[in-house]
Amino acid sequence: MITVLEIFFFTVLVLVINSFFIYPLIIYLISRRKSEIQVNSNYEPTISILIAAFNEEKVIEKRIQNIAGLNYNLSKIEVFIGSDDSWDRTNEILLESEKKYSWLKPVISSDRKGKAGILNELVRKVNNEIIVFTDANTVFDKDVLKNLVRDFSDPQVGGVCGRLILIDNETIRNEGVEEAKYWQYETFIKQAEGKCGIMLAANGGIFAIRKEFYKNIPTEKAVTDDLFVSLWVLSQNYKFAFAKDAAAYEYTGLNLISEYNRKVRFGATNFQTLIYFKNLLWHKNILLSYSYLSHKVTRWFLPAMLVLLFILSFFLADGNTLIRKIYFLQLAFYLLAFGGYLLSLIKVRIQIFSIPYFFVVSNVAIAEGFIKFIRNKHSVTWDSTER
Repeated sequence: MITVLEIFFFTVLVLVINSFFIYPLIIYLISRRKSEIQVNSNYEPTISILIAAFNEEKVIEKRIQNIAGLNYNLSKIEVFIGSDDSWDRTNEILLESEKKYSWLKPVISSDRKGKAGILNELVRKVNNEIIVFTDANTVFDKDVLKNLVRDFSDPQVGGVCGRLILIDNETIRNEGVEEAKYWQYETFIKQAEGKCGIMLAANGGIFAIRKEFYKNIPTEKAVTDDLFVSLWVLSQNYKFAFAKDAAAYEYTGLNLISEYNRKVRFGATNFQTLIYFKNLLWHKNILLSYSYLSHKVTRWFLPAMLVLLFILSFFLADGNTLIRKIYFLQLAFYLLAFGGYLLSLIKVRIQIFSIPYFFVVSNVAIAEGFIKFIRNKHSVTWDSTER
């Protein structure tokens, strides 16, 4: 007879399997049945591009030049770059660039506001119809704007996310960090969600919303700004689409430590963001609620679930053959992850080891982020990821 602990074990197991395998398959199959959003390819709204920057002297000038080379009517663009009390040459570069480009509007802050605070300040200065959010280290394809805003010709579309392509540097590849490959998997899910109009989390480097759907990002407690903005649009019963041909590029962090710290920071702020939108778990759009549970809530509580599965399977293995097999599968997976760790020390990457290693490291970072969230140790300010 099955016990209460076994029922609990299989419930947690189903939630995990659903998040990584069943949900992506279901959302993909549903998206195949959805018709494409009807758009006007000649739609050319006015655009305000917003960038929050802190100590970005290495990339900010190239970022401005990248925007200057975009294939869009520049008379319909304004670019606000908010420097969050930068102490390197960022402010100097911005002020010099302002002389060259009439559409560039630097906003220099003399005190740290954090990314959310800077974005809130920039939005108050916006004059145009569509707000495009991006980062200082992102590089746009030349046609990105016209491809990104095209879906807004449908009045039911409140937000659109572009396709962010991550590029590994040589160091991080050798350390066994599989961020770029994991991002390809995430992009597959985002594209399917976008076709269903429920893309949950925009890529911070490239997404857009209608100006009227911007809600001030909370600053009293740190949240993940792009996730907050995306979920707010969805909570207003508008679609959030995905434009796969609106491509942008970013390098992953310089090393494993920088990527780990980034995940810790996002781990803490994501938990806070999920609390703001807990009502999405019982939204009238059942598909949206299912997506929110599967793609967000389960993912961010995954470390606790994995620990529970391992402990429960250890104690239940003797009395249940299936659970015993699952226990040994987990053990094998974690041994592969440990092998990935050892290989990373000698700068060797073999994917059968590096993928489990990356998975474990990512979930350790999420767990640390959760601890920071519980202890209220996460900050609204940020430091740029080392590149």
